[in-house]
Amino acid sequence: MPGILQIIREAKEVAMYRGISMLIMAVTALTFSTTASAADIGLIDTIALKDNAAKWVILDARPKAAWAAAHIPGAFSFSWDNLTRINDNGVKFSSFSPQELARILANMGIDEKTPLVVYGDADKSWGGEGYDIWLFSWLGHKGPIRLLNGGIQAWRSQNLPLVKGEEKPIAPKTEYRIELKPRYTISTEEIQQQKSSFTLVDVRSTFEWIRGKIPGAVHIPWNNFHTGKENRPLTSNELQTLFSKHGVDISRPVVYYCTGGIRSAYAWLTHQLSGLPEARNYKGGWAAWEKRGVTRSVD
Repeated sequence: MPGILQIIREAKEVAMYRGISMLIMAVTALTFSTTASAADIGLIDTIALKDNAAKWVILDARPKAAWAAAHIPGAFSFSWDNLTRINDNGVKFSSFSPQELARILANMGIDEKTPLVVYGDADKSWGGEGYDIWLFSWLGHKGPIRLLNGGIQAWRSQNLPLVKGEEKPIAPKTEYRIELKPRYTISTEEIQQQKSSFTLVDVRSTFEWIRGKIPGAVHIPWNNFHTGKENRPLTSNELQTLFSKHGVDISRPVVYYCTGGIRSAYAWLTHQLSGLPEARNYKGGWAAWEKRGVTRSVD
């Protein structure tokens, strides 16, 4: 039989081993929860924004001409058509690189912790408010991001003030720190290789859908993801009813696509707000899918 000293020594070793194991498990859990934490996105109503405007940096997702004509006081223009280009592979509506976006944001006085409110008018901005919020989520924005529920239409319906002209610039930040979240997007190669693992939802128009689609996709035009005269995003119940009507399988991750990731980003945002399992936005869209046989990494 082992002596008492040996028993004590072995007991200490077991205790130490268990302690180290628990520490490793705790660190692993903390690391996972940090890297996997969801973006802080949600809705804000007009009165809450009016009463607390100084707390937020406000971004107008409509075309810049619409912003110049009349915008919410303090709002800066931040439209998708000024943040995309035709890339070297000929793919239209390709987003600027994360590094370029980081420089633009820092020069606007925005860093990764800045509280943001985004608004548009859905139809006229082609869902650009969804694209802006998706873009910040993809970049790993750590501050709260809110969609103005009802957009500029709701603001107008409350007879709240609108202004014209340039806004007073904010002092530039030193940098905008990127922490890309691949979970919010998907590449052409991933879709090609794992298409059966996802539920693809094509949110383009019926005309676009008829001309060509990714095999196996379900068709739901993007403007079905908002409702009412103020184009508010669907509620969770409304979205699930829409999915049921079109036979969308939400047991698999849902991937939204359009031509270049703008309208699909609005559908993605509606999905994220619903509380359903997270979705992904194929930012390359049909424009990248058409190029898949010509070149790689075109997204």
